Amino acid sequence: MRVIEAGFDFLEPLYGAYILRKLELCGRVCYKSEERITDDSAATFVRNIIKNGHESVLEHVSFSIRFIVDRGVSHELVRHRLASFSQESTRYCNYGNDNECTFIRPVFWGNTSKDSILHTNDQFCYERWVKEMQNVEDTYLHMVNNLGATPQEARSVLPNSIKTEVIMTCNLREWRHVLKLRTSKAAHPQMREVMIPLLETLQEQIPVVFDDIVVVRYYD
Repeated sequence: MRVIEAGFDFLEPLYGAYILRKLELCGRVCYKSEERITDDSAATFVRNIIKNGHESVLEHVSFSIRFIVDRGVSHELVRHRLASFSQESTRYCNYGNDNECTFIRPVFWGNTSKDSILHTNDQFCYERWVKEMQNVEDTYLHMVNNLGATPQEARSVLPNSIKTEVIMTCNLREWRHVLKLRTSKAAHPQMREVMIPLLETLQEQIPVVFDDIVVVRYYD
């Protein structure tokens, strides 16, 4: 049995300066003000269109993220309608081939970061969770390796904590919407676990576009 942390990675590099220049070019067509483009005008222009609510311009740039999360988080991710998804399938992936299952460690048990939700009995909860995941793995492997069950049949015993990989592609406008919702204090802790670092990375790589999204920490 493997227990790993949730995470994400980019499928392609993001070039923030190029993205801002493209957004400015697309947006200035609306006003026929292309002659006002200079070497350093893009950031100000993009900041103003976001401030004025002209976010349709942001739809001209898309990018893809691979999320490594549990099934509970993936069920929430795929509810975003203006996105494209490709997901690891428990119908076709036979974890018996590796003779182990991989689970995502719940962030709210045994995590010492300031932004985690702490429980009085979190270590006991984590130990019980590990025991139950081991039971699940034993049952799944026995079904596929000894009882002749297919992966799509045996997956009925797999819990929310089973690891899955999801490729999510959407445009900048939708990413802004997703990140506002999924980094909020009301979002699930395991969703915030991946979305807050993603937002912070995007704020570094694509200046201006995500700078106005402010994260409220649990301890604020």
